[in-house]
Amino acid sequence: MRRTFEAVFAVVVLMAISPLLAVAALAIVIDSRGGPFFRANRVGLNGRAFRMWKFRTMVRNAGALGPGITGNNDRRITRLGALLRATKIDELPQFFNVVAGDMSLVGPRPEAPEIVALYTHEQRSVLLVKPGVTGRVQLDSREESDSIPPGVAADEYYVQHLMPKKVDADLQYLERRTAFTDIRIIVETIRYVFTELARKVTFSIAAKRQSEAP
Repeated sequence: MRRTFEAVFAVVVLMAISPLLAVAALAIVIDSRGGPFFRANRVGLNGRAFRMWKFRTMVRNAGALGPGITGNNDRRITRLGALLRATKIDELPQFFNVVAGDMSLVGPRPEAPEIVALYTHEQRSVLLVKPGVTGRVQLDSREESDSIPPGVAADEYYVQHLMPKKVDADLQYLERRTAFTDIRIIVETIRYVFTELARKVTFSIAAKRQSEAP
């Protein structure tokens, strides 16, 4: 029942936001002259690997230019990509993963295979459910790259300091998970996206007016 509801809901959402998806995809192609999508390797339910869809927010071939974890002020992020990340618009293509059955609307943060390989037996319990497009961890770690100190190895810092806290938070979420908590997370996510988008647009308009002032 949950699977059917989420698939139908994801299709409805994709239809509703299709103009935004089209504009974002075209803007990425124009801005950095490359494909608009990035397919990231992730680990899902019961440890099964899948490809997660996202809008590309970095320069082409970013994987060959730096670590898999995005660091503080990562120069690979494009100017448009920074906006897409801040507003979470880059995550919207993950609704295709919900339709395909790889992801849930709300759930633990999906991680890369090399990160999951480091999980302890207890931490692997987080793989007993599908990862989510949004979730408690995704909301609480939205400015994650800013928390990585400049000059340190982003991958190492993430594994040593951030990953354990995230997995623990996801395990705590799963212990208390109800339909109500998931609905509340969805509402918080929608509020955040629109609030952040409005803030960015307002800031851009103000900056443009200031630059044009005599």
